[in-house]
Order: sequence, then C-alpha cells, then structure tokens
Amino acid sequence: MTKAFLASTASLIALAFSGVAHAEEVALDDPQATRVGDIVVTAQRREQASQDVGVSLSIIGGQTLDERAISVVNDLENAVPNMEVDSQFGGGQPQFRIRGIGAREYSSNNASTVGVYVDEVAHPYTVTTQGALFDVARMEVLRGPQGTLYGRNTTGGAVNVITNAPTYYLTGGFNAEYGSYDRYKVEGFVSGPITEKLLGRLVATTEQGGAWQYHRDTGEALGEADKLAIRGRLTWDATDNTTVDLSATWQQDNSDGLGFRLLGPYRVADGSITYPADTAWRITAWQIAPDMAAVAGLGLDAKPQRDNDGFDLSLRIKSDLGFADLTSISAYQTFERNEYNDWDGTRFAESDVYFYNEIEVLSQELRLSSNIGGPVQWMVGAHYANESNDGGFYTRFRSIGGLINTAYAQDVEAFGLFTHNSWQVSDRLNLIAGLRWETEERTLLSAGTVTAPAISPAPTRYETDLSEFSGRLGLEYDLTDSAMLYASISRGVKSGGFTTYNATSATPFKPETVIAYEAGIKSDLFDNRLRLNGAVFYYDYRDQQVQGLEYDRETGRLGKITNVPESSIYGGEIELTWVPVDGLSITQNLGYKSGKYEKYDAIDGTATDAANPVDGPWDIIITNDRSGERLGFPKLNYGGQVAYDWMFKGWDLRAETNYNYRDELYSVTASSIIDDYWLFNANLTAGPSDANWRVSLWSRNLFDTYYEETRNGFNSSSRPTTSPRQGRTVGVRLSVDF
Repeated sequence: MTKAFLASTASLIALAFSGVAHAEEVALDDPQATRVGDIVVTAQRREQASQDVGVSLSIIGGQTLDERAISVVNDLENAVPNMEVDSQFGGGQPQFRIRGIGAREYSSNNASTVGVYVDEVAHPYTVTTQGALFDVARMEVLRGPQGTLYGRNTTGGAVNVITNAPTYYLTGGFNAEYGSYDRYKVEGFVSGPITEKLLGRLVATTEQGGAWQYHRDTGEALGEADKLAIRGRLTWDATDNTTVDLSATWQQDNSDGLGFRLLGPYRVADGSITYPADTAWRITAWQIAPDMAAVAGLGLDAKPQRDNDGFDLSLRIKSDLGFADLTSISAYQTFERNEYNDWDGTRFAESDVYFYNEIEVLSQELRLSSNIGGPVQWMVGAHYANESNDGGFYTRFRSIGGLINTAYAQDVEAFGLFTHNSWQVSDRLNLIAGLRWETEERTLLSAGTVTAPAISPAPTRYETDLSEFSGRLGLEYDLTDSAMLYASISRGVKSGGFTTYNATSATPFKPETVIAYEAGIKSDLFDNRLRLNGAVFYYDYRDQQVQGLEYDRETGRLGKITNVPESSIYGGEIELTWVPVDGLSITQNLGYKSGKYEKYDAIDGTATDAANPVDGPWDIIITNDRSGERLGFPKLNYGGQVAYDWMFKGWDLRAETNYNYRDELYSVTASSIIDDYWLFNANLTAGPSDANWRVSLWSRNLFDTYYEETRNGFNSSSRPTTSPRQGRTVGVRLSVDF
C-alpha cells in the first residue's frame, strides 16, 4: 500500500459527510491530506465542485463502507443525518425515511417515498435492494423531494448507489473478512482493457455464516447468511463521441431470517403455555405450520428464511452532439421473492407469514444536457416504466383459525417529462428552476383476503392514476469565494397505491404531496481545514400515507393505508469535516426533526370495538381527532467519525472509530416506545508502506449495545414482540490489490 493510496483514503474519509453527489474525481490540496479536499460532482447533471451545489446531500465512499459496517442499504441510517431505514418486522421489505418522510409497511407492491437508484436505474420496489452491497464506488443520499433530475418522482429524497466502472489499466484484488459466529465474506474483482476500445470489469462476492440467535426450546441456531452476487460491466468507446456501458448483475439471497423476542409474558392461544418475557438477548423461537409449509414448498423443519434472487440488466449510451450530450438508459429488472417469517417468537404458529412475489420492471430514460459554456445550463429528459408485480402472502394469526391468503397481480405504467436548468445571473448569484410532469396508471387484480377452507372468489379490478406537476425553484449566492448560501422551494409527489394485506377490499389510497422550503449554507474555513455545511427545512405535507384502520361490516377491524389531510415537519442538519492536524480527520453530523398532524380525524379502534357486538356486525364507527399529535419518528440523531493515519518503521497505520446516536421511536404497531441507543464501531488497519496488502482488525457494536429495529403488535399490544439487532462482533479483514 503506497503513501499516495493512504493519502487518498484519508481524504475520502474526511469527505464522507461533506455533502457531494456523483463524484467524478478527487482534488487533493496536498499529498498528505492536510486540508479538506473537494470533489467534482454532477448533482445537477453538470460538473461542479461539491461546495458549489445548493442541495442537501451526503456521500459515503466505497472504501469507508466496511469501516462504517454498511453491508446493506439499511445500515445507511447509522451514517446519514435525519435518515431511518427499517426492515419491516424483521423481514426483507425495507422502508426508507428521510426527514420524517416515509412509510411503514411490509407488503411489496407500493412505491417508496425515497427513490433508490443503482447506477442511475430506479428500483421502484425496495424489496429488490436487500442483496449484497459490493464493488461500490460511493453511496449518496439526497434530502428533499426529487423529480427534476431523476427517473421517478419522490417526496422524501433519493439514495444513489454507484458501482465501480471498468479501468483503463489491468488491475484486480480481493477483500476477505472473518468474524464472530463464523461469519465470512469474500469479494474479488478483475478489471481492465479487453481490446483497444473495450474495457471490462468482473466482480463476485459471497457472504456466509454468522448465525447469532438460538431457539429457546431446541437450541437451534438462526441467522446464517447465504448470499452470492456477480456483476459484469463493459465500457465500449464506440466512436470518438459515443460511449456505451453495459452492466449485468445477478444476486441470490438464501439467508436465514431474523427471530423475534418476547417483550412481555405471552400466553398462547390454546392456553397451554405462558412464556415469560425474554431476558436473553439472542433468544427466539419458531415453528412453521404444516399447511403453510405445504404452500411455501418448505419442510416442517424450516427456519425463518429467504429464497430471493434477482437479475438487473442496463445499457447506457452517451453521445456528444456538440451543443449537448444525449444520454439513453435502458434497463430490465426481474426479482423473485420467497420469504418465511415467524413474528410471534414462539413454536406456535400464531403470527407467521410467507411472502411471494415475481417482479418485472422495464424502463427507458432519455436526457439531453447542454455541454457548452455560458450563463445558462439546461437539461431535459423523459422517463418511461412498465412494471408487473404478481404476489401476495400467506399468514397465520392466533385470532383466526385457518391459513390466510392475500394474492394480487399489479401492473404499473408511468411516464414523466422533466427539466432542470440554471442561470448564472452574476458572478455570485445563480438561479435554479426545474419542472416535472408525470402520469401513471396502476391496476390491481385481487380477490382480497381468503381464509382456508373458503374458496377464493373471482378477483376484483382496482384502478388508480396520477397526473401531477412537481418542480423546484432555488437560488445560490456566494457570500465569499469559500461560502455559499442557498434556498429553494420544491414540490414532490409520491404515487398512490393499494393496501394488499389482510383486507377484504383493496380500494386505493391517494398520492401524497410535499411542499418543501429549505435554506442552507456551505462553507470552507481556516485555509480549508474546516468544512461546515448546514440546512434547515419546513415541509407542508398533504395526504400523508399512514398505517390506519377501516372496518368491514362483516369481518370487523382491518389494517389499511390511509391518507392524513394535513401534516407538517420542520428541522435541519449540520455536517462538519475538520482536519485539525496532519493525518487526523474528524467528521460530525447532527440531525433534528419534529412534526405533527395538522388535520387528522382517525378511526378509534378501541372505541369502535367497544361500541359494536363482539362478533359484529360493525355498524358504528367512532373517530378520534388526532390533530396536533406528534409524528412517529426519532427527533434527534448524532454521529461522526474520527480517524488518524500515521507511519511507523515502514508501516502505514490507521486507527478509526465511528459512532451514531438515535433518539427514541414510538412504535405504532406495538403501542410502545423503542428506546434510544448509541452505537460504536472501531477499526485498526496496518500494512507495509511498499506492499499491496493491508490487514484490519474490527469491532462492530463495540460496547455490545442492545437495541431494537421494529416492534410487532399483530397479536395485540399486550403481547408485543421485537426484532433485536446484533450485539458486539469482532473480526479481521485482509485486502489485497494486484
């Protein structure tokens, strides 16, 4: 490992929270990384220095993912301010929230409030993002409504995953990691020229082992990882003005699921056993019912598990037309989900679920961007997507005797036109204007919920559509050569959709919209040794999509996604990067947000149940005015990283720690508070200065902190269960470059 390599690594670490997107190259101030460097970015579809971009965003370089223990996209919540990502009830359906904008649901058919992109290709169903993160150049998080720059429209923000491109020189390498509970991960790549004008890159990774939970009755282990992924990329210089990039990724995840713990005493439905609250951290239990095992194609000894696989293919063509660059991105995705979870945490099938989905997405994007100098820069684009999502899930609940099946077939067709433009009014003032129009049609075929042995009725067709404008107006003003103020107002839209779990009716819920007001500052101080960026925001939130209730006259209470007429959220972020002395880099971030319902007349489930006969019919519906009630997200998070690089007797050394605090969270489904927590990770890396290898010792969750992700109250709030996160693990990592 050379001195230059170490200097570059230290600089990238220092930049981890400096607020950049679409990084193209690093501009170091000196080879010893004694200053906070800058990165050329294209956050607004043209090259700019990161500090000249008037948007709120964060980036994590690929080389820091291991240090921050980011192995799936969910882990971003411990590295980015005002962001949370939950695997809903321990399953494989992640839900993203940025600045409090985000949903909580475990079905896989609705659009996300946060757009997720891999190499500029949208993943409209977040369940497809749960595979291995590998060969990543950087991950970017943009806060606030998006739509004038990206393929899909969102209210919360965007997460961009950018993978490493083929290189013009022959290179290769691997990372091998081994840790607690016999978990190991190996990733290797080879990259370089194939012919004079054709470059290639091939990467493969596998992750195995790590079973850290155990069955309270049998002692059987749970939590084994079993992931495999392969990606190939080709870059062809077709002409002097045209470049073609082809990428193909295949992923398979056959890992165990997550077991649940009992938060309180649990008396099983037949009254034969009352379990005490679990005190052991790693304890859980499960048992699949014979009828569920039959429909899932599993044995009676099946653990909570996934059998998911996906294939992504994309073709990107960029051509210089002289006055503008024309970019075409064609993409095809397919994903199959088969996942069994046990949510009651016992050997009784009282809250179990088996998900199944077959997803196909075909998309096409065209962009034309100006590439000549002048005060006006522009970009226009169009995006088309055609999606099919056939699936559903089988469930078993203690209050219902038979196996429940909720099946659906969904089709989506969406088309959008967008433009993003800037006008340099003076040497210090720049104006930004973007606009998007999008139309969408969603259809769903579903017979609703059917409980065995009942025969499924003929499916009903449900439809919902969207035709909306969104956009952004902003300004950027340079106070000095190293400090910029920016402000913007933007409107974002998230699609409506269908509630597809345990409902007799899939009547659609409406789209939600956000009017976002934001102002911020970006500054470099003290001869570029200190970078301080900050932003404040206020959101006028309309038709917010939330988990609510409806009542069927014959069957009673049903969970359903509903719309809140008016809500509001306000808050801000501060991000700091500091190089106080040569070799020492410190990053800090702080996020705060608060929100409430402004107008919300919700069904009161407890009062409605009390007002009607126990066995129905449910004719009396009682509502409760929840206006003024706090929105259910953590208000505060704080995090950072401290790293020191030095040389000692021919060795390059690096000591690093990173940490994150997450405020308490109210769990709506379990009617309880999930406690706040601190997390710390640590790494020590060493390698000869003149060698191409390095070895690292690491610890994740260094102080063995107990913390929870979500809670489950499906068997009522008096019998809640929780999905715990893993305790302290330690290990070693070997990295070799050829």
